[in-house]
Amino acid sequence: MTDEHGRPEPPLEGGEAATLRGFLTYQRATLEWKCRGLDDEQLRVTLPPTTMTLGGMLKHLAYVEDYWFTEVIGGEPEPEPWASGRPETDPDWDWNSAAEDYGDELRALWAERVNRSDAIVAAQLGQAGAAALSKPHWAWGGQGRVCLRWVLAHMIEEYARHNGHADLIRESIDGQTGE
Repeated sequence: MTDEHGRPEPPLEGGEAATLRGFLTYQRATLEWKCRGLDDEQLRVTLPPTTMTLGGMLKHLAYVEDYWFTEVIGGEPEPEPWASGRPETDPDWDWNSAAEDYGDELRALWAERVNRSDAIVAAQLGQAGAAALSKPHWAWGGQGRVCLRWVLAHMIEEYARHNGHADLIRESIDGQTGE
């Protein structure tokens, strides 16, 4: 079932993995809705005093998807454009460089990374079932370990926080509001 904005509702009854994935999918769909229909310039609008933009949010969340799912859970090397694009002198490169990108490119990058993340999670769950939620994975350059359950919960929090920002920015652009 989807709501009036096209967001799939999380399951009301289901296992832990389905519930976590359902809430993450809902939060991702909320970001997509907040960015839907905006042109390149609108995706670059800031709401002072912050320098955040919806385009920057798309690129940042594409990076976060890649870090947590591709690198940490999937165990794969850092993919492009992060591997060679991010200068060490700009720790906010994912946010800042989005001003130079086209909206369609940002949306495609984000959607591609979400799809890759979903495939990695499905593969992990397909191999080990619910036990995959507890399997430890190295994170933070080998400085600590997290499990898939933690990553899914963290990503729900990450999207929910940024969706609050997205709601305010979108309202400043065209007055559109909603949860």
